[in-house]
Amino acid sequence: MTSQRRAVLIAGPTASGKSALALGRARAGGGVIINADAMQVYDTLRIVTARPSVADEAEAEHRLYGVVPAAERFSTGQWVRATQAILNEVDPARELIFVGGTGLYFEALTNGFADVPEISSALTFEVQQEIQALDEPERMALLAMEDPVTAQRLKVADPQRVTRAIAVKRATGRALSSFQDDQRPGLLEGWLVERFVLSPDRDVLRGRIARRFETMFASGAVEEVKALRALNLDPSLPVMKAIGVREISDWLDGVHSQGEAITLATIATHQYAKRQRTWFRNRMGDWPRLGLEGKAL
Repeated sequence: MTSQRRAVLIAGPTASGKSALALGRARAGGGVIINADAMQVYDTLRIVTARPSVADEAEAEHRLYGVVPAAERFSTGQWVRATQAILNEVDPARELIFVGGTGLYFEALTNGFADVPEISSALTFEVQQEIQALDEPERMALLAMEDPVTAQRLKVADPQRVTRAIAVKRATGRALSSFQDDQRPGLLEGWLVERFVLSPDRDVLRGRIARRFETMFASGAVEEVKALRALNLDPSLPVMKAIGVREISDWLDGVHSQGEAITLATIATHQYAKRQRTWFRNRMGDWPRLGLEGKAL
């Protein structure tokens, strides 16, 4: 009889100590750490995206970190397929440790995921341009014409969701809602799963975020952004939206001082951490909460 496979899911806002907790767990039990952060999949920006260091990666097996070229778009569907391949490869006796801050990835692990086909960036941009001048009622009316079921499900017709729904319909001929209704089971269905959300004190987290950017400036983040800029990438690519890229770029261009760049990046990270907390509260409310780096609350 085959023993049940084991996984640990460690979610939490940025700078909450998730990677340190995962590394300690992997060292103790010989587990494999799998990235569940949408920005840390990209190369070029190890420091800016706070990927594990080379030394950390030498202490335990890490997967899906820095494996996607900055010039590419990596969707949740691609992450799911890459993760499934890892589940098939790794020795079933080894514990898998998923760590990150991207809620959709954890949703795919536990609840399942609607595998929507890739949509070309050209079509997405075309739809973005089409709806750019529309207000919310006009966006909702357009979406209702193309995908009435998705329009009914949306409480707010924000541009990003409307763009995605319309682009999916035009590219595939199928409504986004039909893909969502055909959701596949979670990747870890049938596994023995431990789940945690790191939820440190807000003031402590704010201090860690501020110190993180000061350290990044001193330890190579500027050189990473210079290397990224040298690639002359499409500004709409996900990697170009990583927190710190615009702020450091503006400093390099003389728009801000270094202190202003650090302040702006810190503010943007606070806002991102707040959005992450909201997701975890609304979608992962039943997960046990831990303090900084996994300490009991």
